[in-house]
Amino acid sequence: MPSRALLRFLWFGVCMIGVTLHAASSLAQGGIAEIDLTGRLSAESRWFPQAALFPGQDAHASGFVVEPNLYIEDEAGRILNVTPFFRYDSADSRRTHFDLREAYALFSGALGDGDWELRLGIDRVFWGVVESRHLVDIVNQIDLVEHPDEKTRMGQPMAYVTWSSDWGVVELLGMPYHRERTFPGGKGRLRASLVIDHDRVEYEHESGKWHPDFAARYSHTLGLLDFGASIFNGTAREPALGLCLDCGGQPGQPGQGGLPVLYPVYNQIRQYGLDAQWTTGSLLLKLEAIRRSGAPNLAGMEETFNAFVVGGEYTFFSLWDSDADLTLFAEWDRDGRGRRATNFYENDLFGALRLMLNDVQGTEMTVSVLHDLDRNQRIYGVELARRLTDTFSLDLGAVAITNIDPDDLYYDLRRDSFVQLGIIYHF
Repeated sequence: MPSRALLRFLWFGVCMIGVTLHAASSLAQGGIAEIDLTGRLSAESRWFPQAALFPGQDAHASGFVVEPNLYIEDEAGRILNVTPFFRYDSADSRRTHFDLREAYALFSGALGDGDWELRLGIDRVFWGVVESRHLVDIVNQIDLVEHPDEKTRMGQPMAYVTWSSDWGVVELLGMPYHRERTFPGGKGRLRASLVIDHDRVEYEHESGKWHPDFAARYSHTLGLLDFGASIFNGTAREPALGLCLDCGGQPGQPGQGGLPVLYPVYNQIRQYGLDAQWTTGSLLLKLEAIRRSGAPNLAGMEETFNAFVVGGEYTFFSLWDSDADLTLFAEWDRDGRGRRATNFYENDLFGALRLMLNDVQGTEMTVSVLHDLDRNQRIYGVELARRLTDTFSLDLGAVAITNIDPDDLYYDLRRDSFVQLGIIYHF
């Protein structure tokens, strides 16, 4: 039987063939104003300096990423945009996965004193302004196997309407299908002591993943202030975790033969969000805040709570009369649930330095730290990006997890600090 990774790669190939045939058919019919095929091929490697905590985990993982983008625009201004994504990972079969990041048709026009756009298909929508944590950004599901910083998002099926005019921008989203969060497998690093079994997923609503979700946002600029107010009603993107003590099946497999596993439970929630940015020259002051109801806390009890991220950034332009810019970040992350929170950001300070050389190679480096104010634990991060040639670039990153409290939600990750290297070909 073919491996799961091979089947996923074959499915990726079938999708790409279909996209190419569609583009060829459109060109044959005429009326195409622009067509562009770009993307990236990346060879990546991760190294974990510390010995694994659980059996079967490796100290090294390698793989590759294929992420092309097809853009077609006709003479009427209608757009087709398709961005498939495929990752292969040598160590974790769960990290080997395919996703359609984007696959939508875009229509636009004028309405009254403003302009409208309609996107139908799969898209990614970003809301927010802060650096450490994308708190109000709730439309797209997190692709957690990509990186533990929770910033990589999966494609979301949607109908997405925007209307913009002098008085602001209104966004309306209808989402007919829920995407489940990805989690590492039994042999993957950065996982909990109990494996999360995707096959046992539960939904609070009887419609399951087909429950319709709705979201809306209004944003505007008033002088130096940019702000947005949003609402989301539907299936949570962050799952609660249920415990299965005896799941049956074949002995020796995670969650089978009486071995316990965790499984995702997706509740119905409502979230109100606010994001704002005040810009004064080199200084940016930022805020993201939410109020969420319907989600369970770490104790498994439903709790309405508030959370916020407040801080800012300051940029020193032309550092020491050079072409380089240096940006300083400082933010405070606070979750009103405290130690009942289901994430790392209970009460944390975030600080970072970003150096951009603005050279021909586009060299950029970021050093960051997330410090828990209630405990003495920290997460350090380093990111370096540099173009090697016109078509090749290098990404180097590292995450160090230190002093994790034994009572903390992320104690199982205490040996999972890692260094990551990627060589990317851009086409």
